[in-house]
Amino acid sequence: MGGKALVERRFGPVWFIPGQNKGKYPHCHSIYLEGPGILIDPASDRERLKQLRESPGVREVWLSHWHEDHIKDLDLFDDLPFRVAERDAPPLADLDVFIESYGEMNEQERVYWRKFLSEEFHFRPRRPAAFLRGGETLTLGGVTVDVIAAPGHTPGHTAFLFREEGVLFLADYDLTPFGPWYGDVESSIEDTVRSVQRLKEIHARIWLTGHEQGVFEEEPGVLWDHYVGVIYSREARLLDFLARPRTFQEITGAWILYGKPREPKDFFELGERLHMKKHLEKLMAEGRVSFDGERYHRESA
Repeated sequence: MGGKALVERRFGPVWFIPGQNKGKYPHCHSIYLEGPGILIDPASDRERLKQLRESPGVREVWLSHWHEDHIKDLDLFDDLPFRVAERDAPPLADLDVFIESYGEMNEQERVYWRKFLSEEFHFRPRRPAAFLRGGETLTLGGVTVDVIAAPGHTPGHTAFLFREEGVLFLADYDLTPFGPWYGDVESSIEDTVRSVQRLKEIHARIWLTGHEQGVFEEEPGVLWDHYVGVIYSREARLLDFLARPRTFQEITGAWILYGKPREPKDFFELGERLHMKKHLEKLMAEGRVSFDGERYHRESA
């Protein structure tokens, strides 16, 4: 997309609402369904979402998953019902559960995240009026929606196919060069790979994502494989780093995920730590890495 700002697009009743700064964190792109008045992932552009609420109107909010960059502007719609997959509902009901769902934090990180979530993302306890269930097909005011369970990023991560227009919303399987996020307690590398493969096989005409480029009017092609390939690239770099035994602190200090130290430390160090933990768990389960109580060792093939 170069340096051009993203613009709002309409594919029949399916509206793509671009997020600020190309939908990069702490924003995402939103989807609006004209007719049923459903808004998906309200964290794009606060002023535009206020306009949508007034006209054509919002009757219900859906969430593709529980992460904060998809609920940033949900407070604008707190009087309306919302839906999310059942497995992604618990973090939304309690701030402590939300924080614990990311993973183990030290006290300084917990203080940072409590303040960050409350002030930046307007967090408040919320419970869905109903659940989105993978495999169900909903017919809503002329829009037929296939609800697709796509776990891995989160356990209840959900994608949507809007049949009439052939539009597939991938949510946070966003095909960006950075690659997938799978660091949460209930995230899964294996489920992420399976979900991306499943989505790749769905016939569509337009592909929409939750971040960055956002709109793909041609089949993403090699981007699917590049996206999943980031996982294996991270794994390969970790194994190379384990050419000699390393402590977990040394591993996270190598910045395999982010490439270099970044600020704010309480945000990026957590992400680095969570992802390396997932990779180490996977490699140990496969017998490719062992742990002696202090250091991780790469096992010979």
